[in-house]
Amino acid sequence: MRSLITAIALSAACGLATAEPVSQPDPMAELLAGKGLIARLEGVRQNMSSVASELVVNAMSFLGVRYKYGGNDLDEGVDCSGFVRAIYEQSLGMVLPRRAAEQARATQTISPDELKPGDLVFFNTMKSAFSHVGIYIGDNKFIHAPRSGERVRVEDMRQSYWVQRFNGARRVEASLGSLALPLPR
Repeated sequence: MRSLITAIALSAACGLATAEPVSQPDPMAELLAGKGLIARLEGVRQNMSSVASELVVNAMSFLGVRYKYGGNDLDEGVDCSGFVRAIYEQSLGMVLPRRAAEQARATQTISPDELKPGDLVFFNTMKSAFSHVGIYIGDNKFIHAPRSGERVRVEDMRQSYWVQRFNGARRVEASLGSLALPLPR
């Protein structure tokens, strides 16, 4: 009997030595999962991605709208800041300031390498900083209302004209108070 118990103990010990190592549970991951926080964070990430997608798709649907100085009506015509303002209001229910320079002041500065679809890109096209604005759509491209006689279109930020005039990138944050107000839905 004793030799049977010894044999079982030895075989069990040998089995443990050759078995895969058991990974220790991560207490933080268990805590977050237990409280449903991981699922919530994933939902926020997907929601942010879908919000940006909705905004970009909406902006793209207005390709070809004519430029109209001072315009902010997507049916009648828009200028650059009127276009951005109308797209944000229509897509996200957020009211941005009317002029490009005001939009730059009301939004969060980000590095160009942080650009994501839906962010704003600013240019100096009239010998003053932040005189032109467009919506970044990804892959170094942005959509904007360029100038009188033109229509809303997509352009590449790597073109020398835009590179020389680039003023910076901004992100619209809901926490910017009265300068970027979400409208009730």
